Amino acid sequence: MQIERTTDEIVIRLPAWVKLGKIENLLDYLVYCEATSKSEATQEDVDALAKEVKKGWWERNKCRLAK
Repeated sequence: MQIERTTDEIVIRLPAWVKLGKIENLLDYLVYCEATSKSEATQEDVDALAKEVKKGWWERNKCRLAK
């Protein structure tokens, strides 16, 4: 593996035998870090949003799933 820092970017070179799925997982994580880097949301905000989303999903799907 080679890592190079230029003025504008960081370049990472990996051998071709590295599994693409592992690279995609790492890239997904880096995209997440970049997307949330300026967020001011607290854990409580995130938990409340997750609860709201889950409740909405259940309301839309309970007639289909509950017997």
